Amino acid sequence: MQRVILEPAYVLHARPYLETSLLLEAFTRDHGRVGLVARGARGSRSRWKNLLQPFRPLLLSWSQRGELATLTAADQVASPPPAQGQALFCGLYANELLMRSLHRADAHPELFEAYRQLLNELAAQFQPEPVLRIFEKQLLDALGFGLQLECEYATGSPVVAGSWYAYLPERGLVRRDPAPAGGSGNRKLISGAALLALQSNRIEACHMNELKRLMRRVLRYHLGDKPLISQSLFQ
Repeated sequence: MQRVILEPAYVLHARPYLETSLLLEAFTRDHGRVGLVARGARGSRSRWKNLLQPFRPLLLSWSQRGELATLTAADQVASPPPAQGQALFCGLYANELLMRSLHRADAHPELFEAYRQLLNELAAQFQPEPVLRIFEKQLLDALGFGLQLECEYATGSPVVAGSWYAYLPERGLVRRDPAPAGGSGNRKLISGAALLALQSNRIEACHMNELKRLMRRVLRYHLGDKPLISQSLFQ
């Protein structure tokens, strides 16, 4: 039996189990995504009542013999970053991305820290679009699907700010002539300036729409066509 003590973690998803328990999916620093049974967590006298919720920085302990672990201890290590309005929706979107993309027991310590930073920046009322695009890029890097944003796939030529490119997820960047303004083809291209902004993590307002379209196409390619529930909350 494996026993883990005081592992930094966040709850990604929780749902009722039996009469008073919870089934949790947690994102942990050193053990990746972990499925946990929190026995009696919904009971009126539970020491974990109202604690096992998304966005709270936790230390979790568990024992594990099979696929699901049994939670044995949980402590909140800091005040949770306040999440409301758009910041809440963005946090739920990030949680769903992690749920869809991470395999259990596959550790990503750097992505864990990126997620912690994302929550703090959303709570600090940073503009959500740039920090979400950067987190999506960090997620793809962690999964081994990192974006090639500095040079063309076939030629190795550096990306030029004033040029236009198509991003082919199975290959990379291919330089294209821009389609006429307003054409559907134009929406499938992305400017070199936006690509370089994403590479440097210095995204400006003029890049927002291009980068959102790019990341949605790339994530759909890797995660499949099933819609993300959290995206409907933005509508």
